[in-house]
Amino acid sequence: MTSRLNPYISFDGNARQAMEFYKSVFGGNLVLNTFGDFGAKDAPEADKIMHAMLETDRGFTLMGADTPPGMEHKPGNNISVSLSGDDADDLRRYWEKLAEGGTVSVPLEKQMWGDVFGMCADKFGITWMVDIGGE
Repeated sequence: MTSRLNPYISFDGNARQAMEFYKSVFGGNLVLNTFGDFGAKDAPEADKIMHAMLETDRGFTLMGADTPPGMEHKPGNNISVSLSGDDADDLRRYWEKLAEGGTVSVPLEKQMWGDVFGMCADKFGITWMVDIGGE
């Protein structure tokens, strides 16, 4: 068995919308499990996402969930999701979709280290870094 390291994003009640958005960006198979699926059928959070996993044909895995009851949702600037590689067309397509409706902090353009790089926060407030090497 191999080990993997996957980003896991906590949302404040909009995990379903966010994960469906990421599926529209990256494609792949999205599995959504609600709190109700795991026994909390009558709880106020029954329709909220307890665990979501998006796995794409390109080998990306992105996980997420709504913050569980009793835990505080604390968004911060201490994590970003990075996409990098040399497939410029795919990476530019992902960038355009992620930046749409969000905020671009670094435009996707050639940087002093030679790569094309950009940084944006998507419409859910998640920071993405896109780096296209070798252009």
